Formats: sequence, C-alpha cells, structure tokens
Amino acid sequence: MRLRDLLPARSPRFTEVVFWALDLETEGLDPGRDAILSVGMVPVRRGLVRLGEAFSSLVHPREERPPSVGALGAHHLRPFDTRNAPDLAAVLPEISRRLEGNVLLVHHATIDVRFLKAAFRSTGRSWRPPPVVDTVRLLYRWADARRFLGNPPGDPELNLFAARDQLGLPAYPPHDALVDATATAELFLALRARLGCERLRQLL
Repeated sequence: MRLRDLLPARSPRFTEVVFWALDLETEGLDPGRDAILSVGMVPVRRGLVRLGEAFSSLVHPREERPPSVGALGAHHLRPFDTRNAPDLAAVLPEISRRLEGNVLLVHHATIDVRFLKAAFRSTGRSWRPPPVVDTVRLLYRWADARRFLGNPPGDPELNLFAARDQLGLPAYPPHDALVDATATAELFLALRARLGCERLRQLL
C-alpha cells in the first residue's frame, strides 16, 4: 500500500465545486405540517453566480388551505398563485438532479434541509444528503474572526438581508425564493472571501 492511499483525499478548491444555493418558501416552519410553496435555486460555478442556470418553480401543495397572516406576510403567496403549479413530486427531481454530486448552499440549514428531507420522504423518494454549506454558520465564524481582531463582542446578524447590508451587499426585495437563493449565493461569496476559505473542507 502506498503512503498516499493512507492519507485523506485532498479537499477540492472552492472553485472546483458547484454550489447550488437553494431557498424554499413554505406555509410555516413545521416540515411535518407545512407545505413547500416555491423553490429557487442558483449555482455558484467557478466562484461566480450563474443566473442563467437558475431554476425556480411554484409548488402546488397537497392540501389547499388559507394561509396564516404571518405566513402570507412573509411569502405573499395566495392559494390561487400555486393552484396551477406542478406538485412536489414533479419538482423534487429537478432539485435532486442539480444537487447530485454538488454542494447544497443554504441560509439556515436547520430549516431548509429539514423541509427537503420531509419532502423527499413524503413523496417516497430517497434522500441522499449532499454536503451542506450554511451561510449562518459562516456568519458565526466571521463574527469570531472579527472578535479575534479586536472588534466588539456580540452575536452576528443572522437575518439574510441584514447580514448582506452589514457586508455592503446590495438590497433585494425579500421573500421570493429565487431572489433569496441569489442573495444567499452572493452572501456566501462575500463571507468566503473575508474568511479566506480556499478549500471545500474549510466551508463545511
């Protein structure tokens, strides 16, 4: 056996990996009860956000029910907006195809990944978890780095658009799945640069 066979595989450079930024708009925060209403995905390829390859779709929920005031205020999607949209079983293969062999990039992985797992399970599809990069985790790491450099202590700003503002990124209208996915992709690139992460393992 050669020495290189005993060593862990080299982590690829971030420019060698395709990251698919994903955002879901949902009825609420409970994946066991609340439906996915829309999905937006955009790739980061060779360190660039590729808007021309973006994917987005409304999703027709299994049960049509009146949205709560809080949910409607968040995503602005009414039942008639999704009435003629494809159902979840038709949209999931599009998500799965893009994630195959690539990295999932999300803001608040605890929310989006839970909804993805529940969605795959509810439609009888196997969930093969991809590597996940969470911009919330990167925000915590950036806050730690700033404290190390003498900045005042405090928790990082975790709201997607407030965090973008803190990093000097442009303002976008919130709560559209594709806009939020694009906002996440740009935030990721800004944080990667500030943290100096060159390899995938440094981002996970």
